[in-house]
Amino acid sequence: MHIRLRPRVRFRALVAAACSAALGAGLLTGIGTATAAPAAEKPVASAARAAAGSKVVGYFTEWGTYDRKYLVKNIETSGSGARLTHINYAFGNVTGGKCAMGDAYAATDRAHTAAESVDGVADTWDQPLRGNFNQLRKLKKKHPNLKILWSFGGWSWSAGFGEAARNPAAFAQSCYDLVENSRWADVFDGIDIDWEYPNACGATCDTSGRAAFKNLMAAVRATFGSGNLVTAAITADATPGGKIDAADYAGAAQYVDWYNPMTYDFFGAWDAAGPTAPHSALTSYSGIPKPNLHTSATIARLKGLGIPASKLLLGIGFYGRGWTGVTQSAPGGTATGPAAGTYEPGIEDYKVLKTKCPATGTVGGTAYAKCGNNWWSYDTPATVATKMTYKNQQGLGGTFFWELSGDTANGELIKAIQ
Repeated sequence: MHIRLRPRVRFRALVAAACSAALGAGLLTGIGTATAAPAAEKPVASAARAAAGSKVVGYFTEWGTYDRKYLVKNIETSGSGARLTHINYAFGNVTGGKCAMGDAYAATDRAHTAAESVDGVADTWDQPLRGNFNQLRKLKKKHPNLKILWSFGGWSWSAGFGEAARNPAAFAQSCYDLVENSRWADVFDGIDIDWEYPNACGATCDTSGRAAFKNLMAAVRATFGSGNLVTAAITADATPGGKIDAADYAGAAQYVDWYNPMTYDFFGAWDAAGPTAPHSALTSYSGIPKPNLHTSATIARLKGLGIPASKLLLGIGFYGRGWTGVTQSAPGGTATGPAAGTYEPGIEDYKVLKTKCPATGTVGGTAYAKCGNNWWSYDTPATVATKMTYKNQQGLGGTFFWELSGDTANGELIKAIQ
């Protein structure tokens, strides 16, 4: 998720891909021109960068405007707009070794009615920019310190990074030209790279080599300059010899403002028979299926590589993972497959689970629930508060989450972050 489009977000990938296929223009690299000023000359107020520990970064999905009907306006009405320091807009595509639009209709063309608009003003047919980008512009007017990054890649669109890694400078320039397009340059304050996974396997397997990620991030920083934010979502797999070891994340840390280690989706119903296990445990616990798949192991591993704690954000999922055919309440039970979800089997939003299957226990610093023969794990306001204590103890740079539409209409989970 962040997803990123991750295993958990395969349904999001399908929605985005379908929209892009229907709207061929969505795969173009943009209309208009990049701003003339080099990125390094783009002024950034000192207040723009949140103090260490206080960053609150939420992912907003481009495709949420369709089935989910989650609009930029909902960020405001939920109270999240006032609590966020940064929004990651997910996702731009990576294709042909370059950054490209994901769904141009949703991003720049979809007309919003007065009822759908952040400021209550309807779009007109002849205005130069509509869609999510225009609504994000309106949100920033209400919250002048809010910063927005365009996130590229994700689970389904990471295959293009392999080609990008063969010419990092060309890739970085294509991203800069798109993000700084003159029609929407004021909307974005930087770029987020979500490569799943460098020199390892995600939806596809990458063989670019261990240095590829560092080289690519160096080129992105050089092109975007110090006046823009550059961040990256990275693996949380702390297994010895696993995905963290496959790429030079420590070497690339000098080029990013911060990393978003995706400390969720450790376990899920892709293992259809179980054992049931919380997908976003904070700590290990007796019986955990794989000992290094929990948040504290991830953070310890990354800090041990020399990555500053202030450049690591704590990841939280605003959704749960679940199985069906489960007989026991405690983790570790067997299952017959994924539990039913609104948009995809085995995954459900927190806002649904809190009433559909209320938490019955906690393990490893997160919650789980047994209702009927279904078993779910997810974070609640109480377990988020526990994770905030851990974040502060570790001196981490803040918190990020996948993704905004999973929260309640009044922002229960994001309130717990602060």
